[in-house]
Amino acid sequence: MAMSRDEIFKSVQVVLAETLMVDEEEVLPESSLVKDLGAESIDFLDIVFRLEKKFGFKIQQGELFTENVMSDPKLVQDGRFTADGIEVLSQKMPHLNFTAFSADPRVDRLSELFTVRALMDFVERKLAAGGVPATN
Repeated sequence: MAMSRDEIFKSVQVVLAETLMVDEEEVLPESSLVKDLGAESIDFLDIVFRLEKKFGFKIQQGELFTENVMSDPKLVQDGRFTADGIEVLSQKMPHLNFTAFSADPRVDRLSELFTVRALMDFVERKLAAGGVPATN
């Protein structure tokens, strides 16, 4: 049986509350993992591990959180993503919303795109693609 959007949210909410040591009530769909919930780079590895465990699927390296794009001059120039860079990011991470980001694609703004809603979208896509939720 497929998980509802609300069930996905509640599970992601629990994972983030436990990982980031925040109250579940602070974890809202629009919350930014970094800005609102205080996630640091080391936390992203733990989030991946806990999502894999919670939902019973494997997350490939770079699938949820981007890797190895900052050093490519075709993708990033002068601290901003190029049009090619935004295209690569949107292909690698379709769970992120690049619409507003495209108007001001500064590298330092990328973390703003990682929201609770983005994680929910990611989980929903993984489950729809054949991931089977773990029974907890």
